[in-house]
Amino acid sequence: MSERKLRVLLVDDEPSIIKTVGKRLELEGFEVLVATDGEEALAKAQTGHPDAIVLDLMLPKLSGFDVCAKLKQDQQSTDIPIITIFSGKASPEDATRCRQLGAAAYVPKGKGAAPLVEQLRLLFRQLESSKPDEHLG
Repeated sequence: MSERKLRVLLVDDEPSIIKTVGKRLELEGFEVLVATDGEEALAKAQTGHPDAIVLDLMLPKLSGFDVCAKLKQDQQSTDIPIITIFSGKASPEDATRCRQLGAAAYVPKGKGAAPLVEQLRLLFRQLESSKPDEHLG
């Protein structure tokens, strides 16, 4: 029996980020869904049923902050962990705001995909260890 790949929704409007980070996530064994603006991110979060969302803050149509807030207010997506990614222009206040909106973590852009992959793996390990053991009883 093969284990299902963990599905990650990658939301960014920069084609180079989508290409490089998306490829790295696939190489690391994740299934990758892509959205390039805030509205598409909301739609794909509902239809694609991702296990986690990697969300850029600077997006067309709806900002990453707005997307994060809407996802966390919606009963269908409130439990999906969100990792926000920051450009070099991000401030410590942005990180605080993301946490207040419900983001699980943040990763700076420009450091390659390794910190993001590490954060996703950590997040999934934490989620797995917090699940009740369904085989007991």
